[in-house]
Amino acid sequence: MTITVRELVYYPVKGCAGTPVDSARVLGTGLEHDRTFMVVDAADGAFRSQRTHPAMAAIGVEVLDDGTALALSAEGIEPLRLDIDPGGPHREVSMFDRPLGVAADQGDEVAEWFSDALGATSRLVRVVPSFDRDGWGDTPGKVNFADAHAVLVASTASLDDLNARIDARGDAAPVPMDRFRANIVLTGDDEPHFEDRVRRMALGTVELAHSVRATRCAVPMVDQRTGRRSGPEPIRTLSTYRREPEYKNKVSFGAKNAVVREGVVSVGDVVEVAEWLGR
Repeated sequence: MTITVRELVYYPVKGCAGTPVDSARVLGTGLEHDRTFMVVDAADGAFRSQRTHPAMAAIGVEVLDDGTALALSAEGIEPLRLDIDPGGPHREVSMFDRPLGVAADQGDEVAEWFSDALGATSRLVRVVPSFDRDGWGDTPGKVNFADAHAVLVASTASLDDLNARIDARGDAAPVPMDRFRANIVLTGDDEPHFEDRVRRMALGTVELAHSVRATRCAVPMVDQRTGRRSGPEPIRTLSTYRREPEYKNKVSFGAKNAVVREGVVSVGDVVEVAEWLGR
């Protein structure tokens, strides 16, 4: 059995479309450029999410010029090129009603752009150089604007098993991997959810360690290509076999990991599992 890296994706703006890559530098907070930006409510700095604004999924984001600019696109509005201001005015921001400290506001033009795209008055902010946020779990690690952890890992075996169960119900189509917004997709092991039991792994020159299982909300019911809700799958089927009593009975898919050694990872890299749970 050889486990390899099948896909790599980073998400420059939290909640917006991802960028698939063949190779990525991995920092202590995850794949380079991953969730370094966040859209917030202009009034109170609370983060915006696909949970309440599913249209975010279809907003395209391209990192330009070694991270000094962004190209933004959305259906029905003019695209925008944004020159990033890492020293922009500081704004207090929060996530899940918890303060995160300050972030760098990226100006009025992009604020108006996101406000138009989402139909809600918004601002775009970026992590500041001093941003220092801890994760939690077995290996907490550090994190930017992801929900709570640096790297989300999922496997093709888990998705294949889920889609077989959806197909058996006979009333819904299979779902693609992008519903789960994973950073790293693994393949090569036929056991569904084997990623849950990987405690420590090396891939490329990177080493990851398990934090927690990835519990799921409404976001996997959003079609990531159209930005429209398309439930009840996959949450309906996941709820029949992936309830997690230790996580308030939420459903899970994938595993969240901390970065314990920075480096570079590429599609096709062999994954060396240094420690398994129960194996």
